[in-house]
Amino acid sequence: MLVALCVFFWSVNFVVGRYIKEEITPVELAFFRWLFVFVFISPVLVFRYKNILQSLRQNYIILAVLAILGIAMFNTVLYIALSLTTSTNALIINSTIPILILILSYFILRQNIAISQLFGIILSTFGVVFLILKADISNIFMLEFNIGDIVVVFSSLIWALYSVLVKLRPKELNDLEYFATIVALGLAILSPVYLYQGYSISQEIAILEQNYLIFLYLSIFPSILSYYLWHYGIAKIGATKTAQWTHLMPVFGISVASVFLGESMESYHIFGALLIAGGIYISLFYRMKSSKKD
Repeated sequence: MLVALCVFFWSVNFVVGRYIKEEITPVELAFFRWLFVFVFISPVLVFRYKNILQSLRQNYIILAVLAILGIAMFNTVLYIALSLTTSTNALIINSTIPILILILSYFILRQNIAISQLFGIILSTFGVVFLILKADISNIFMLEFNIGDIVVVFSSLIWALYSVLVKLRPKELNDLEYFATIVALGLAILSPVYLYQGYSISQEIAILEQNYLIFLYLSIFPSILSYYLWHYGIAKIGATKTAQWTHLMPVFGISVASVFLGESMESYHIFGALLIAGGIYISLFYRMKSSKKD
C-alpha cells in the first residue's frame, strides 16, 4: 500500500508536468524540483558526510550511474515528453515499466520469472489496454502517437533500468544517505545542462515566485516521499513486484482528472481498474499463498 501511495504521487506529477508546460521548460522544471529536494535533504549530507564520502570513494561508478538515470535523466526526459504529448498518453505508456523491469531483471540480475508474476503482469497490461481502447476494439485504428509518446517510452526504459540497477547500491548507506547522495550527484550533473540554456536571473526568480507551491509539491511528494517508498518496496518485495504497482498510474491519473478537470468516470474505467487490481493481486500474493499451502 505504501508503494501504491508512491505511485499516486507520481501520477499527479504527470498531470502537473503537463499542466505547467506553457510556463516553464522541462529542464527548468526538473532543475528546480531537484534543487528544492537538495535543500530539504542537505542536513543529511552535512551530518552524515563522512559515511557518504567514504561510500562515494568506494562506489562512485554505480552511484554516478544511478544518479544519472534516476535523478538527472528520468524526470527531465519525462517532462520533455509531457511538453509533446498528453498526460493520459504518458501515464498509459509508462505502465510498460513492469514488463521492462521483468525483462531487464532477467537479463541483468538473472532473476527467474514466476508464472504467477507473468500472468499477473499480462492481466494488468490487458487492463491498461482496455482503458486505452475504451472497451471498444475498433478504437485501435483511431489511436494517435507522436514523438512525445516515443520519448515517454525512453523515459520508462530509463526508470526500469534504474529500478533494476538500484539492487547494486552500496549497502553501507541507509535509505536517506543513499537518496541524499544521488540527489547531490544528479543535481550536479543536471546543473550544466540548466546553465547552458542561458536563462536570465530575473526570469528564474519570477518563475520561482509564481510556481513555488508546485515545486514544493514536486520536491516533497513525488520526490522525497515517493523515492523512499519506491526503494522501500524494492527492498521488501523486489523490483518486479514493486513495478507492478505502476499499472495503477492510469487509474490514478483518470481519477485526478475527473476530480480536478471535470472529466467523467466511465464504466470501462472501473472495469479496467479491476483488471489491473486483479493482475497486481495475482502477481504479488497468489504465489505467496500457494507456497504456504505447500
